Amino acid sequence: MKIRVVSSKDEISGISPKERNVHLAFRPSNVDFLDLIRVCPRLRTIQVPPSYHKTLSRAIRLFLEMQGITLLEGDVWGHRKDIDEYYVVDEESIEEIGTLIREGESIEEATAAIQKKTKLPTDLIKYIARSKITA
Repeated sequence: MKIRVVSSKDEISGISPKERNVHLAFRPSNVDFLDLIRVCPRLRTIQVPPSYHKTLSRAIRLFLEMQGITLLEGDVWGHRKDIDEYYVVDEESIEEIGTLIREGESIEEATAAIQKKTKLPTDLIKYIARSKITA
């Protein structure tokens, strides 16, 4: 799973329309979210750092929900954007989440187990687990 890291609002216009997962590493305004959705019509998730997540308006949260876009809280620890513009969740972690879910673990139990092994944000693990349940 690749997550496109966006460091500033100036980068939004240059993002590929095919992007499905985006991490906003800056404090986004409502207009920034609207621009992002306009540029990336296939968007499924937007991840923002915890400090920014708390300041998002209720209106934009509801708007994203109505658009079918999942808002995730989390960081991309250790990612260097100057090396790669994508943060990659390795396939091993995704498969392990899927295995735990298939074995009957609850989403909460799977999240706790995976978080002990990786630095993945809780919301991202839960999102992947839910997608494995519906797949």
